[in-house]
Amino acid sequence: MRRRLLAVAAALAAALTSVFVLARPAAAASLTEVTGFGNNPSNLRMYVYVPNTVQARPAILVAVHYCTGSGPAFYSGTEFASLADRYGFIVVYPSATRSGSCFDVSSPQALTHNGGSDPVGIMSMVTYAEQHYNGDPSRVYVTGASSGGMMTNVLLGDYPDVFKAGAAFMGVPFGCFATTDGSSWNSQCSSGQRIYTPQQWGDMVRAAYPGYTGARPRMQLWHGTTDTTLAYPNFGEEIKQWTNVLGVSQTPVYTDTPQSGWTRTRYGNAGTQAPVEAISISGVGHSLPLAGQAAMAIAFFGLNGTGPTQSASPSRSTSPSASASPSNPGNPGGGACTATVSVNQWQGGFVATVRVTAGSAAINAWNVTLALPAGVSVTNSWNVTRSGNNWSNVAYNGHVNAGQYTEWGFQGTGTAGSLTPSCSAS
Repeated sequence: MRRRLLAVAAALAAALTSVFVLARPAAAASLTEVTGFGNNPSNLRMYVYVPNTVQARPAILVAVHYCTGSGPAFYSGTEFASLADRYGFIVVYPSATRSGSCFDVSSPQALTHNGGSDPVGIMSMVTYAEQHYNGDPSRVYVTGASSGGMMTNVLLGDYPDVFKAGAAFMGVPFGCFATTDGSSWNSQCSSGQRIYTPQQWGDMVRAAYPGYTGARPRMQLWHGTTDTTLAYPNFGEEIKQWTNVLGVSQTPVYTDTPQSGWTRTRYGNAGTQAPVEAISISGVGHSLPLAGQAAMAIAFFGLNGTGPTQSASPSRSTSPSASASPSNPGNPGGGACTATVSVNQWQGGFVATVRVTAGSAAINAWNVTLALPAGVSVTNSWNVTRSGNNWSNVAYNGHVNAGQYTEWGFQGTGTAGSLTPSCSAS
């Protein structure tokens, strides 16, 4: 599995470079390596990008690469530097130097506040940027992909007093990759088989910094439904963890579809800087961030000039009780619906994603009949209420406009086989 992650990461590096490197502005400032930046127990390298024009007291974004990657590769292959040019913040790009160039998200040292290993070196980089570039310590953020997405979870757990928010692309929950035998790989976690309660996940985060009682950073989560490198169930486990840590309900208060195949849910409030925001990308594997997604992370942080707008109204409501508007004209429903299912199967378990699509008229409630094969047991579900073979909408996703869709899913043990859903609506 570890070799698989390295191979996928190498392909990701090539793909990101081909998509984004040509978009770098010709007159932009250059990436600079910094040496002697402070306590660095795992021999990381530090690269920093300071735009030609920065704010007087610029925010700091830590952007963490994938396995086989590097700070310069993540700089060239993602849109964060061009966004820094636009909005005047600083980007710090750590580079792992161990074999495979993965970050340590496994050791007891890495999972403890000031415990050692990579998080301590990254914290030294943040302090250096604050001291040498007049960085604003009240506006420090972190993002990353794959190994960097895992490190995003780790840094928010280890240093809630430093980071204000994170955006984790195809990561895993804090503590999911934990090992005590000196290895850096946890195959149970990578395959999506570490399933805990929200309280258990939250306790892992709280144990990283015992006695801390201050504010906790907000979290944005991204994952592709067909990711087989860091399997899709980790997305649901991250949602459990961070909603628990931030003390908000696991039931989304807002759901929408920013693009075809995307499902975005917000927890705690419906604003653009909600406590937890989660974006599921249907049919996409281990290949995030895609074009435009970095800008959505920057908006979630509030670095695009929007500021802290947690109380901002959403662009539209998907609540069945929403008042009449062009997108929800008070249609009483009654249209037809169809249901399709996609399955990501592994040995001993699977994740099923079900899409409910409205027909030529809007619907206000739906029910899917879906029988499971003998021997299959459901261990987790999201965005749905179940009663035997009947799966029904929850309060926030019953209304679906004509021709549009909503998605829900579940995780099971055993072999899914051929699943045949049928849909009825009112």
